Amino acid sequence: MQGILAPLQLVVCLVSLYLVLRYLNSGEGAHIAGISVVVKTIVLYAIMITGCIWEREVFGCYLFAPAFFWEDVVSMLVMGLHTFYVLLYFFGTENIDFHMQVALVAYLAYFVNAAQFVYKFRLAKLSQVAV
Repeated sequence: MQGILAPLQLVVCLVSLYLVLRYLNSGEGAHIAGISVVVKTIVLYAIMITGCIWEREVFGCYLFAPAFFWEDVVSMLVMGLHTFYVLLYFFGTENIDFHMQVALVAYLAYFVNAAQFVYKFRLAKLSQVAV
């Protein structure tokens, strides 16, 4: 499942990032940019839930297994930022620029987290080749 959701999430994030940046640069497309961040957050929740299930099956705990501890810590930051955005979107101020800035910070954290996982899986692949 992760093999499907991870690339899907990346594509959704890149499209949403474009829409958010377009809004911040031109003031156009606030509605679609906002919806795109909510969609990105839904996909993020899906990948987190399935990732927790996978981690439980492989490591015996849903989160913070020693092998993925720091990745999970940053994942919680990513989840928190995305959740904050959704709360702003539905219940927050009318300051759309602030919403979009929160989305950008959430996306930055997401890219850091994605890089962590890519690095970890790359190391695992290299260690398998070395054996």
